[in-house]
Amino acid sequence: MASPGDLTVRSGRVKIVRRLATRAFRVKTGEFVAEGPQAVREALAERDVVIEVFATVEATERYPELEAQAETWHVVTDDVVEAIADSVTPQGLVARCHSVLGTLTDVPADARLVVVCAEIRDPGNLGAVIRCADAAGAAAVVVAGESVDPLNPKVVRATAGSLFHLPIAVEDDVESVIAELQSRGMQVLAADGAGETGLFDDDLDLVAPTAWLMGNEAHGLPDSLVAAADRAVHVPILGRAESLNLATAAAVCLYTSAREQG
Repeated sequence: MASPGDLTVRSGRVKIVRRLATRAFRVKTGEFVAEGPQAVREALAERDVVIEVFATVEATERYPELEAQAETWHVVTDDVVEAIADSVTPQGLVARCHSVLGTLTDVPADARLVVVCAEIRDPGNLGAVIRCADAAGAAAVVVAGESVDPLNPKVVRATAGSLFHLPIAVEDDVESVIAELQSRGMQVLAADGAGETGLFDDDLDLVAPTAWLMGNEAHGLPDSLVAAADRAVHVPILGRAESLNLATAAAVCLYTSAREQG
């Protein structure tokens, strides 16, 4: 039976993981934290991503297959996991990982479906969009402008492991991202509730390589970005709902494109 080792909440390597809760330290170290069995499982499936895993006795006994995959596995007390986990009710597993973020150059040149997240501030929303993009078979997600850090613990948790399945590019200038994707032959469609084109309109070509531009959950896309896109597209509201939330709108747009692209 597993028993806790010598690590405590005051141990040096535990303090390092605790500091990864801040964006500045994540940027400085090029590391982040993945929490929970699903995220840790997907992280371990990617070569050379996981540095070390911290697990309670219960989690170690419950997930022996994950322990077998990890190069370094620390059995620790519950209070250590509680100290380094972000969730209110930790599931007993926390992995310290190397960054998986890239840049626009990591987006495949032959990509046919991409999501560009512009100024998305809510961690849960960004995580949900990444998860939707993965589920719909998108080639990459580009996180641009003053968006929340994709390695924020809440974002990582909301992706449910999808963070490790497709390239996540981070860029500062949204308009430069739009221009670059257009130069590659992709149409950039701005998801905009006031867009003149409806998602189901006959003249909207969704077979073509497409980058969906998704804006801030509260304010949407600024006029300058809508103007830079090839078309502004709205999702029709067929019932009495005022609007769709960001992740739902992203899912509808992505799956509609995926269906058209076959």
